[in-house]
Amino acid sequence: MFPDKSPSPSWGSPPWAIDFLPAPQTPPRQVDIAIVGAGFTGLAAAAWVRLLDPQKSVAILEHGAIGAGASGRTGGMALAETAAGDLPGLGNVLEGVEDILGKLGVECDLALPGAWEIGRSNGLAQSPLSWNDSGVLRVVREVPGGTLDPGKLLGGLARAADRLGAVIVEHRQVTDVHWGNPAELEITTRDSRAGSQCISASKVLLATSALSLHLSGLEAITHPKLTLAALTAPVMPQEMEAIGLASGKPFYTVDFPYLWGRIRHDRSIVWGAGLVDAPPSGNLEEVSIDSYEPTRMFATLERRVRGLHPVLASANFTHRWGGPILFRDNWEPVFDWHPQSHSGLVIGAFAGHGVALSGYLGAWAAEILLDRRDLPNWGRLPR
Repeated sequence: MFPDKSPSPSWGSPPWAIDFLPAPQTPPRQVDIAIVGAGFTGLAAAAWVRLLDPQKSVAILEHGAIGAGASGRTGGMALAETAAGDLPGLGNVLEGVEDILGKLGVECDLALPGAWEIGRSNGLAQSPLSWNDSGVLRVVREVPGGTLDPGKLLGGLARAADRLGAVIVEHRQVTDVHWGNPAELEITTRDSRAGSQCISASKVLLATSALSLHLSGLEAITHPKLTLAALTAPVMPQEMEAIGLASGKPFYTVDFPYLWGRIRHDRSIVWGAGLVDAPPSGNLEEVSIDSYEPTRMFATLERRVRGLHPVLASANFTHRWGGPILFRDNWEPVFDWHPQSHSGLVIGAFAGHGVALSGYLGAWAAEILLDRRDLPNWGRLPR
């Protein structure tokens, strides 16, 4: 096992743990399907391929540890649509991902009580909450949604993929893909003395989102950023009732300044706001939440939360962290063949809507790789 030199330490520590550690593996020389990225998408796709077709060999290659990127650092809010809305043919994301997790035997505290859209105008007369935040924030409407534990989801998906026979290889970075028949993936380890090696794969799924844009061909059409979140210590039940969150529904604003949040099982509350731009290099791994701009944003977020309601005036923040997020101008996720080859499938750019969507589309991607399903009409890359 190589030491974890992923960007996680510079991005703070989220409050959940991933309770699965794969056995150290030597990357296979040849597989039917190679998956780059051990987040929600990659792990779900690997497990789903092996569930549907146990004869297909699958290897997951992760440059750090499982969940070191966006999946392990999300807030855990599950939403029913993409950031661009309910796209044609998308289907029922929440029902679909619930079915997928059930068939894979994954338990992740998934709860779907609905979600609140909140705003500073057009609020409901009988809004369950009323907060002071650049105006009065009230519930505008309820939409399908809920929450889950990201650590348990990652651990559960990894355990399912491992149990079904996928090979999970941590601390191996894919530095290049030579598209051919088969494709050749060039990988390196953290030990520079070990050099590089190649893996041959009939098909490749690139599920790394904001961290490997050069591999997926997304550098020119997407915008990587670091999103910020913080956790307040558990509150008493009567305090939860007073601030209007006793129902357990997560929430997000439909106007600016943006704010989102969710309640955890221990009644601690995750709050999120703020986006940190990537440096000129475009490499989010160079960003630290201890640098000036993230520090300022966290201070602003904490002041906002304490000012929302008298109950929150003395809120104690126990965790602060950031996670990579990827946008494209039309807000649609990317879901298409690689610009250079139909042997490679690219998926990502969920723009903050990836908690349920990533696993749902990961299973869809698995069916495409097995020639059992077609791509949707959206999510296409420019040619």
